[in-house]
Amino acid sequence: MDRELIEAVKELDEAGLRRLFILARARLESAGVDLGDAPKVNLKRRLVRCGKPTCGACPHGPYWYAYWTEGGRRRSRYVGRLLDEP
Repeated sequence: MDRELIEAVKELDEAGLRRLFILARARLESAGVDLGDAPKVNLKRRLVRCGKPTCGACPHGPYWYAYWTEGGRRRSRYVGRLLDEP
């Protein structure tokens, strides 16, 4: 995803984010993507260890991760610093 687009999304207020969500959902549905049973996504901040034995800065972060349940299994996806306050 384009960095400028990510920065623009970070600047949106709640109303703007809702409009973006509605637009994205409409575009996905028009492309034939069924979102009727879309899973509930929880966002959590996590501190992450890099695993390098000489790293003196661990843990790193916080970084955002999205968690949801799909097919009876818990899934996660790295979101990054997109939601961090400046």
